[in-house]
Amino acid sequence: MRRIRWSVGIVLISAAAAVGGWYLWQPAKVSVVIPQRGDAAEIVYASGSVEPRTWAKVTPVVRERIVEQCNCEGSRVAQGDVLAKLDDSEARAVLGELEARQALAQEELRRLTVLAERRAASQQALDRAQSELGQIEALVAGQKARLDTYVLRAPSAGVVLRQDGEVGEVAELGTVLFWVGEPKPLLVVAEVNEEDIPRVEVGQRALLKSDAFLRQNLEAVVDSITPKGDPVTKTYRVRFRLPDDTPLRIGMSTDVNIVIRVSKNALLIPSAAMDGNKVFVVEGDKAWRREIRTGIRGTNGIEVLSGVDEKARVISPYPADLADGGRVSITAAQER
Repeated sequence: MRRIRWSVGIVLISAAAAVGGWYLWQPAKVSVVIPQRGDAAEIVYASGSVEPRTWAKVTPVVRERIVEQCNCEGSRVAQGDVLAKLDDSEARAVLGELEARQALAQEELRRLTVLAERRAASQQALDRAQSELGQIEALVAGQKARLDTYVLRAPSAGVVLRQDGEVGEVAELGTVLFWVGEPKPLLVVAEVNEEDIPRVEVGQRALLKSDAFLRQNLEAVVDSITPKGDPVTKTYRVRFRLPDDTPLRIGMSTDVNIVIRVSKNALLIPSAAMDGNKVFVVEGDKAWRREIRTGIRGTNGIEVLSGVDEKARVISPYPADLADGGRVSITAAQER
């Protein structure tokens, strides 16, 4: 009985070993790509939004209710044109009180002047009256200047690009009620990471992508780079000049790819085929690990400077669990 058990055990172990050996001997199934020639572009990515080159924001400097507002969105205005008025009734009441105090102070000064000429009032009293009148006149002038802030005017000639707020609403401090500027020319303003900014220069070409125009090729040119970066976000503001015929509109968001340099007719493989600087190349029915030297890592692929040629069959994606010299079976071969 014991011999039978041992015999059965040996048979089962042998069968399992045979199955395992057969399984291990089976070639790994892989897909390969053939390196292709094309242009490799080194890019710096940023995201930005479209703005006019010339524009200004109109915000209230006092918190008051809007009592009057122009219906001028999209219309051209001249510098100084009234855009909106805020409730200034309280400020005018204060001005009226100050002007009444001013009239009394003027009358008191005239009275003391006459008395001083008759030597019935001292020079000290006359000087005090003059000082009090001067102080009140300063308060009146200041209040009149403050009343001017209740009227929002166009800071420059241009088009009212947008207006917000409604009559009856309270205009909060710092809230932009009007954007006034020229609709053309337009810029894309983007923030570029500080580690990338040394490679960005004025005049470089940029490729844009916008959700509103997915099928259109949009371009811009680096127009200016702010000299000082933001130490908090660690970015630098870069402005890109748009052509006059751009379909982009003010306020649209865009993805910006700044073209740093281009390598023409480069040998390219997909980034998925690489692990560091290593790739697997199929020769016969085996896969061999190769080290390659790369150039530009662009959106179209990675430039290969040496290590594989145009006839190589490169496994993609990179098979992390494949041993060097392992047997493979190609299931798909496609151009990159």
